[in-house]
Amino acid sequence: MGKVYEEIDERLTAFIGKQQMYFVATAPLAAEGHVNLSPKGLDSFAILGPHTVAYLDLTGSGIETVAHLRENGRIVILFCAFEGPPLLVRLHGRGEAITPEHPDFVDLVARFPEHHGVRSVVRVEVARISDSCGFGVPLYDYRGQRDQLEAWAKVKGEVVVDYQRDNNTQSIDGLPGLDV
Repeated sequence: MGKVYEEIDERLTAFIGKQQMYFVATAPLAAEGHVNLSPKGLDSFAILGPHTVAYLDLTGSGIETVAHLRENGRIVILFCAFEGPPLLVRLHGRGEAITPEHPDFVDLVARFPEHHGVRSVVRVEVARISDSCGFGVPLYDYRGQRDQLEAWAKVKGEVVVDYQRDNNTQSIDGLPGLDV
């Protein structure tokens, strides 16, 4: 039976800290718009407080999450236990993409290991914290993080902004993405 929590407590913090991967889902307001679900890893998640979390938004081929957050702020983050006892943890809330121009960006990005190609830090004010059994999630053995995204962004260096301008200024539904 699932449980709803008042805050991200020590037990949930420990569980979240052990997960090597998590998922982020957002959606536009338009019924015909595309729901987005993205897997995340690379030591890119941080708990900032009992109701606040953040993750690094690294340069990629799409900008759906940022565009949806700019439009309506709705977001859910899901953690699954792929090893050990089964458990799912969901964090529902309102998010915002903190870009390098934002006054909070430097302090937020400092909470994470250094990564190349950071577009923003997504900060989420968590309104609902819940868990459920996770009995249907398969067991997997963790072998390590992939290094392709980091290597690609490192090679791109300063011209990653050109890539962002070409690929990250609007969502697949035409919503505004990055202001590059």
